[in-house]
Amino acid sequence: MSSFTKSKLKAARDAIGKKKYEQAREAAAQVLDYEPDNYTAHVFLGLALLELGQHEKSEQVYRKAIKLKDDQVLAWQGIAKLYEQTHRWNDLADTLEHIMQIFAKNDDATKCAETLQKFMDIRRQHGTRGEVIQALFLYLPDSSLYPVLSSLPPPDATNPTSTTIFPTQSAIYNSLAVYEELISLTEREEEMFIKSEFDKRRTRLGGPKPEQLRRDIGVEVWHSSKLPTLYNDILNHLNTSDELRRATESKLIRYKQQLFLALPSTDPEKRQLGLQLDEMVHGIVTIGIPDEFAWCMWFEGRDSDTVEGLGLAYLKQFIELFPTSTLARMLTGYLAYSKAAHDDEGLTEELTFAVDSDPYGIILDAFSALPDSLLANMIAARVHLQELEYTDAIKVAESGLELIRRYESNTARELREVRKAFHIILATSFVHLFPPKHHPRALYFLNDVLKQDPTNVDGLIGKGYVFQYSEKWEEAEVLFAQAAKQLPDDVDKGVEAKEESAWCLSRMHADAGVDALKEVFETLKDIEDRDIDKARCLWRIGRCYWDLGGESREEAFKYFITSLKHNREYAPAYTSLGVYYSEYASPPDPTRASKCFQKAFELDAREAEAARRLAEGFADEREWDLVEVVARRTIDGEGGMGAGMEGDGATSGKYLPTNAWAWKALGVVELVKRNYAESIKAFQMALRANVDDQLSWLRLGEAYSKAGRHVAALRALGRAHELQPDDWMCTYFIGEVQRQTGRLAEALASFQSILDVRPTEAGILLSVAQTYLDLARHERLTGFVARAEQSFISCIDVMLVAIRESPGYRGVAWKIAADALFELSVITVFADENNVRAAVTVVSELIQGQSSARLAGLFKFTALSPDDPVTGLNVLEAAVAAYDYRITVGSPDEAALPSSLYDLAVALHEWILKQPSGTTRQALEAANSFLIQALQKEPGNVRFWVALGDLHFSQKPKLSQHAYIKAIEVDNKNVVAWTKTGLLYLYHNDIDLAAQAFTKAQTLDPDHTLAWIGQALIAAANGHEIDARILLEHAVSMTADVPMADLQFALRVLTAVNDSNSVGAPTTDRLLPAFFVLGRYSQRCPADACGLHVFGLICEHLGKLEQGVEYINRAIALLEAAYEEKEDPIVERQFVIAHTNIARLRLGLQDYEGSLASFESALGLLPEDAERESQILRVQAQCGSGLASFKMDDFQAAMTAFQTALESAADDRVLRGQVTVLLAQTMWAIRTPEFRESAKGLLLDCITSDPENLMAINTLAGMGILTEDDGLVDAALSEILSLPVEQRHELDPRRDVTYLLVQHYLGLGDYDRATKIAQKALHVEPSNLQMRREVASLLLKQGERDAASAILASVAQNQDIAEEKTTLALSALAQPIQSQRSAQKAIMLEPGQLRNWQTLAYVRAQEVL
Repeated sequence: MSSFTKSKLKAARDAIGKKKYEQAREAAAQVLDYEPDNYTAHVFLGLALLELGQHEKSEQVYRKAIKLKDDQVLAWQGIAKLYEQTHRWNDLADTLEHIMQIFAKNDDATKCAETLQKFMDIRRQHGTRGEVIQALFLYLPDSSLYPVLSSLPPPDATNPTSTTIFPTQSAIYNSLAVYEELISLTEREEEMFIKSEFDKRRTRLGGPKPEQLRRDIGVEVWHSSKLPTLYNDILNHLNTSDELRRATESKLIRYKQQLFLALPSTDPEKRQLGLQLDEMVHGIVTIGIPDEFAWCMWFEGRDSDTVEGLGLAYLKQFIELFPTSTLARMLTGYLAYSKAAHDDEGLTEELTFAVDSDPYGIILDAFSALPDSLLANMIAARVHLQELEYTDAIKVAESGLELIRRYESNTARELREVRKAFHIILATSFVHLFPPKHHPRALYFLNDVLKQDPTNVDGLIGKGYVFQYSEKWEEAEVLFAQAAKQLPDDVDKGVEAKEESAWCLSRMHADAGVDALKEVFETLKDIEDRDIDKARCLWRIGRCYWDLGGESREEAFKYFITSLKHNREYAPAYTSLGVYYSEYASPPDPTRASKCFQKAFELDAREAEAARRLAEGFADEREWDLVEVVARRTIDGEGGMGAGMEGDGATSGKYLPTNAWAWKALGVVELVKRNYAESIKAFQMALRANVDDQLSWLRLGEAYSKAGRHVAALRALGRAHELQPDDWMCTYFIGEVQRQTGRLAEALASFQSILDVRPTEAGILLSVAQTYLDLARHERLTGFVARAEQSFISCIDVMLVAIRESPGYRGVAWKIAADALFELSVITVFADENNVRAAVTVVSELIQGQSSARLAGLFKFTALSPDDPVTGLNVLEAAVAAYDYRITVGSPDEAALPSSLYDLAVALHEWILKQPSGTTRQALEAANSFLIQALQKEPGNVRFWVALGDLHFSQKPKLSQHAYIKAIEVDNKNVVAWTKTGLLYLYHNDIDLAAQAFTKAQTLDPDHTLAWIGQALIAAANGHEIDARILLEHAVSMTADVPMADLQFALRVLTAVNDSNSVGAPTTDRLLPAFFVLGRYSQRCPADACGLHVFGLICEHLGKLEQGVEYINRAIALLEAAYEEKEDPIVERQFVIAHTNIARLRLGLQDYEGSLASFESALGLLPEDAERESQILRVQAQCGSGLASFKMDDFQAAMTAFQTALESAADDRVLRGQVTVLLAQTMWAIRTPEFRESAKGLLLDCITSDPENLMAINTLAGMGILTEDDGLVDAALSEILSLPVEQRHELDPRRDVTYLLVQHYLGLGDYDRATKIAQKALHVEPSNLQMRREVASLLLKQGERDAASAILASVAQNQDIAEEKTTLALSALAQPIQSQRSAQKAIMLEPGQLRNWQTLAYVRAQEVL
């Protein structure tokens, strides 16, 4: 090193010592200029730059120094200081690690320890948990620093501040604290990693289930975990205390347990890990270490079929080690409950444990906290079985089997004995739970047990019971005998098996059975507290004697009595005594027998024989409530619907009933009580026992039908009919269901088949009549009025037969007959008047002289005269009389009286509406009185209140409103009441309230037609005619029978079409709905002149002139009859209008003479007044007469008629203008020059006086076009063409002026001028589709196909069918090569149009070319 370098380095060191860092920087820089690789100069420069705040340059200099000499510590220490000042903690930690390695390499233990302590502080304060764990490993023997650090002197605990490295000394000389901290941090780190990974992966598509996902993540973590090593290090550490060692060992077991359970069964490590766990757990249990988890693992892994098989010593030791644990409390309760004996070295010591409450309760309380413990499930299941709680035993045992399945899946080990124990519990429970319903399930488990252990006593006894209930006595006896051989000296199961074996033997050989049973009784006789077993054995001996018959039955009686002496609550003995008293005793003692049966049934509901005999006795005495009680208790005795397994979701369909008679009885009781759902269930259960029981199928079908389940009812009744085809009741029920479902023709056929055999059966006659009535209503609603009339007559005829044959049903019969007459009265014109006359005549003959005081003075119903026509009013009077007679023949206290009064009031109200006003006050009071009486008896009947409101609708609005409001209070969801309220408000001009009521009605029932009609009337009242028409259109599309809605809709459609300014859809499409609606209306109301008149006008618009003449002719006939009756001026005016309209239609049909006659008839009836309507009719008739005369070549008469029309028009500009145009057209048609000039002059004068008369302008322009007189055309159109566009369009809504101009220039051959005029009109009104088609047609004529196609392209979107018909052919012509589809579609839309076929031919020809 040169002197220059030394001097500069010294200067730099001095400057740093004096904190003159700028000077130090310059000095160090000069050295580096002279000697670039000088390490010391780099260190001084880095330090100077650091203190001057130039951190980036300082780091660069330090890095260069480290590169020069990375084993020197100065540069590392300098850059560490830099990182510490700039808070770059990770870089600082890395740097400190390098420094530690340098000190360790230099064997400087103190400096290394100091650096390590600083490193630990940095990691604890600023590092992650994983970084702290890595830092702590530096203290352990496996660390590269440990050889150096181990050379440190031992720590002086009495003076910890004597050195700066006391923490490191303590960790090196006693690493236990380091291990504990490492374990704590590592456990937490693994737990957090598993949680975060689970949250990250669980949302992946196609991933495993959550439980499996946790296992997969756990295996990934636990395989590479350092925790097992750390646990072992603590266990092997010299300073580990016993308490810490046990806690660590417990942690190690849990850790290995979770890895063991997570590993798949195919992993070879799983078996090795399981062996390690077994060794550790066995050691803990053997030594008696108080680790509850290990003990529980040991218990759960033991494969023993009994609790005692685990070892009573171990159970006792567990209780002593963990006295407060839940499992210990459960074991204490179990051992106290069973008083288990423990055999130790030949000595028997009874284990008793002090318990402060019932052991059974202790077990149940503890079990609720241990649902996942196999041992707890075993104990609970066994205790439930001993307590005969079979259902609970089954539930717990099934839970235990699920735990076994889970355990075997997790551990890859089998618990065959434990599984067998649960199977035995399940089998035993299923055998004795409401036998024999669960025996199929019991057999499954019994066969499994016996396959594993053929000599298992419980399995043999259980299977024997199954065979015993199946009356397979021989097989059962063999099984019981095998069980008895296994336990020859056992006083419990052994004696039980012997008794059951003897009983089975007695069923095959009574004598041998008696001896065997007596032998069993000898054994039982010496055993205390077995009275129930003694009673059963004695009763069985008695049954054997009873079966022997003869004198042996007296011996049987003695044994029955002896049985009850041993146990007075043994129910079968009472049943047998009851049978003895009722069948064998001499004389029979039914009273004592009944008492015995009652006592038996009271003691045990399973005594089916006693229950059946009791029920039969109660039924004979008509004690139906007692029959229901017996049936229900019998059903409960056999387990009810679910056979004791109500928790099972599908139990209702699994088990066959053992007492079908009880279910049938219960079904009938529920049917009578109208509990149809319960009745259906009961009959279904009865049918499971006997699927061919016809009566059960019949009652089931009846219950289905009354519950509204008609399809199921027909199936059930069909099955009953198959089983007994001659059962007319079944056929009757089938017919009733068919009637309720609207299959009326089939219902009539069913009822008729019964009448063929039983022609006077009253109930069938009533059903036939009701079916005819329903059929007639349906036919009238669907428009088949003639059919409906015949069905009404058939209904009346059948009812008349029923009245003659069955006087007891006269009230119901007259109700149906009156309903038929009332409905028939709606028909105004009868198709078969003779039939109607005959029916009304028969009714009048039956009622003649029977009129009550209720109708006195109102009207007298008399027989019809043969010469008088039958009207709807005649039939209505018959209906009123029939309703009145129905009340007369019925009892005044009967429940049907309110309904009868209501029917009479409604019919009378209908009669009132058809009478002249001012003549019905007395009848109105009578109808009101009838309704008041009905409401007094049934104030909650909504129909009665609505009828009262209808009665006073127009005359007493407040009373009507009150009635409607009361109806709404009774049922606020009654749509009829809300609708009638709305109509009332509307009738009395309260529009707002009416709208609210109609809205409420529509909310309750959107398909209620009257509510929609009400909304339409409101719209019309508010002047919204379009909305009214739309609402009416929706209303008439519904199924309700409201003819006036049809008429109002048709009137509004006709009015809209007649509007001269309407330019909308084509007339045909708009009128067709009205045409069909009026067709329906004319069928329902054939005598309504207004409807027929409107129908005729609509036919005229549709071009059906002949049909229109027919309908208006019918209207004229009706109007003429009405006028002759009342001479009403309004009817007269309607008559004149009808004649005027029919004359116009005849004119169109070229019936000029008929037309002229009708016009003259109209003129003859018109009054000579200046009324506007009369003036219009007169002018129209005179013009029509002129046209008719002209067509008949009577020009003089024609001219005279037109002149008269002009005079009648007087100063009315509109009428005068129209007459002038017609006169001019007529004069032009005469074709003489003089008349044509006169016609032009008339039109010019008309235009002069009325410049806006478009008809005159167009007519004059047309004349100019025909004569090629440009001047005349210009004179006619110049003024209207000069008007603004909006005003011109208002005057010319159909754009006739543009059409005339185009035709004018086309006639002159000037296509360009015609096209320009059309294009200009299209430019002014681009939305006019007709004009767009006109322009396209003109362009096509000039060969400009592309331009025409472009114009038509915008027409194709959003056009209706009528527009599309016209457009498609033009489109096809515009692009013939690609438009065959368009031409075909045009033909499909309008196949009768020749032009469309020509277009298709042209397009195909173009494609060929």
